Amino acid sequence: MSENSEFNVSGMTCGHCEMSVREEVQEIPGVTDVQVSHQTGKLVVTSNSNVSDAVIKAVQEAGYQAAPA
Repeated sequence: MSENSEFNVSGMTCGHCEMSVREEVQEIPGVTDVQVSHQTGKLVVTSNSNVSDAVIKAVQEAGYQAAPA
């Protein structure tokens, strides 16, 4: 069963920022889809399990801050 998790991401200003976040989050085991927008600051992750902590860490590794929405 897939679940969607939504996060607010701060610090993104362009499409390159989106790509950096997307690439980091897609590497998390169990993640099946990633939607990210620098315009809204939203990140939606579809996964097979709860990956919230891993997503926050991955976003930090990309250079941004994330918090559950």
